[in-house]
Amino acid sequence: MTAKTVGAMTAGDAYLPGHGNGGYRVLRYELDLDYRISTNRLHGTATIHAHSTQALERFTLDLAKLRVSRVRIEGRRGTRFAQAARKVVITPAVALPADEDFTLVIEYAGAPGPIRSRWGPVGWEELADGVLVAAQPSGAPSWFPTNDRVDDKAAYDIRFRTDQAYTVVCNGTLVDHHVASGQGHWHYEQTQPTASYLATVQIGRYERATPDWSGVPGVLAYPRTIAARVASDFAAVDRMMALFQERFGPYPFDGYTVVVTADELEIPLEAQGLAIFGANHADGHGGSERLVAHELAHQWFGNSVGLSSWKDIWLNEGFACYSEWIWSEHSGGMSAEGWAQHYRRQLSALPRDIVVGDPGATLMFDDRVYKRGALTLHAVRSTLGDPAFFELLRSWTGSHRHGTATTADFQALAGQAAGRSLDRLFTAWLFETPLPRLP
Repeated sequence: MTAKTVGAMTAGDAYLPGHGNGGYRVLRYELDLDYRISTNRLHGTATIHAHSTQALERFTLDLAKLRVSRVRIEGRRGTRFAQAARKVVITPAVALPADEDFTLVIEYAGAPGPIRSRWGPVGWEELADGVLVAAQPSGAPSWFPTNDRVDDKAAYDIRFRTDQAYTVVCNGTLVDHHVASGQGHWHYEQTQPTASYLATVQIGRYERATPDWSGVPGVLAYPRTIAARVASDFAAVDRMMALFQERFGPYPFDGYTVVVTADELEIPLEAQGLAIFGANHADGHGGSERLVAHELAHQWFGNSVGLSSWKDIWLNEGFACYSEWIWSEHSGGMSAEGWAQHYRRQLSALPRDIVVGDPGATLMFDDRVYKRGALTLHAVRSTLGDPAFFELLRSWTGSHRHGTATTADFQALAGQAAGRSLDRLFTAWLFETPLPRLP
């Protein structure tokens, strides 16, 4: 095997060995999918527009539990493929040159299901009457062939057909919906760059409302049986959207969709321009209001400003957690200072054996990453003062809009805002295990 072939098959993220692929980046996925709910049978054609970053004698994509029947590279003959448990290996008859656009078409089918991971099953999951896709961090290959790298963002065009009684919700803007031959045809376009783990499809017997959330077009999909609870609990999204746009900058996508499933879910889930909640998160009394704020904040932190690598996950979860505290103090609850003192006391009673700025794959979703990440931001806020801190957040979301970023990037930007290095602050909170005192 040549060196360039090896390079085209490496993953690129130490937290997910075996996921993701080298040698190219994806520009756009066009997914044409047909699904039978009663039999959990998916037929798909994925047209993948990509760009080679090196000469490709052979390259790979991620796909699990679904079988490929045909692969072709447009404009080229003789493309061969082989399939392993979680990889499709593609060998062009003639190597693809470096720095060239190419289009790959893959036909596949099977019974999709969740992928086993160290964090539990992820990806495609059958509900009692419908489907949920929760792909973070490695579940995207459960329903389409992909370059499953957190730093490889692409546009999406998703056409989905299934039983007409069901509502289908995907990322982006609904371009068309019609019924033909007993099937509902749904067409969504997501033009903003999207990481594969944030691509999703949600299927259920949902009502579909289209609220305006502080100038952002909204979609609210929910079971009719809990309509009153949903209306009550998600009314706050309008005010959250107004506050977060003031504090974080303009909303980064064309709209915001909330799906509430008929099933109960352990935790809510974010996707690009979209969040998914269980029926248990709509109790009619605002019992999950902090989680509603958390998932909305991810649209800025994690979705628009994405990660260059999973070790920096505090940039997603610490920011979303701190946004809960920002909403709390704005809406008449406990102040961010109060929440910071509260959670610092809690953390002081827990083991101090985690490096939040690089927690390792096993601990990347540990609650200490969320809370100590939020405390890091509160320490920065206390150091800068409110005007400079919120200007920092707006600068962060603006300068990295629809891109990827690292902890070092934020550390440097915060230092510019302070007019001096804040390296000691970030080192103490993110890269050492003792728990610092708040400024």
